Amino acid sequence: MNAERLEFLECTANEARQLVLKTVNRSGAGHVGGTLSAIDALVALYFEVLRIDPQNPTWEDRDRFILSKGHASIALYAVMALRGYLPVDELATFDEISSRLQGHPCMKSLPGVDMSSGSLGQGLSPGIGMGLGARMRGKDFHTWVMLGDGELQEGQVWEAAFVASRYRVDNVTAIVDNNKLQLWGWTKQPACDPRKPILAMPNIGAKFAAFDWAVLEIDGHDIMAIVDACAEAKTIRGRPTVIISSTVKGKGVSFMENQCAWHAKPPNAEELSKALTELQVARPEGVR
Repeated sequence: MNAERLEFLECTANEARQLVLKTVNRSGAGHVGGTLSAIDALVALYFEVLRIDPQNPTWEDRDRFILSKGHASIALYAVMALRGYLPVDELATFDEISSRLQGHPCMKSLPGVDMSSGSLGQGLSPGIGMGLGARMRGKDFHTWVMLGDGELQEGQVWEAAFVASRYRVDNVTAIVDNNKLQLWGWTKQPACDPRKPILAMPNIGAKFAAFDWAVLEIDGHDIMAIVDACAEAKTIRGRPTVIISSTVKGKGVSFMENQCAWHAKPPNAEELSKALTELQVARPEGVR
């Protein structure tokens, strides 16, 4: 990847963050913290990694993507809009009853969404099914599943991890958005509220390795590192791969970063203005 392309991707991620904040402010609902932490990986995937065609979202040979942490749906919608799946103006309908852009992604509402999600812990299982289905049908598409670190507390994730390694599903890659902060506090103590202790999930890579997954660990805000890790994941044979993406909740807005209060708090007009001032970067011309 040349410097011009990297700059384009970084500016696209910046624009996606601005769209997210404007949309959540307008709707008065939506998650912010875990959305901002995931955007760099989503931009890397949709603009550089995934084999997709926004004009043909049901293309049989496309790569599949599942946002298991479905509460971060507005991040997915913003990136998909910038990629050409839907008009950017449609983001204004987010979370309305009749909108295609529900609070959690719905595969029956928006073409290009490969799996409905939102009940945490349930995204990896259909991803494994897609991988097995591709193998049985002789297809070479790759399936990517983004999980949250707090979501790893769900037992179904580890059942899916076991099945994936049992059947050597090497055409599936999980990406863990490891922002180390969830609704009630840090995934490592101290928690924001000591009355609500957090069930810590340390050594994520070691846990996946124990299930015989290949493990890659990266800076989840380094787009070049994300793209390189995805390329490496596709070369690994005989077992699935997980990319542990170390991120910052609320990334890009100083007063939102590492603050559990911003897990699902829409910014008011003053907060939106301050956030946009921090994020304001001109988008370069380039090919999507």
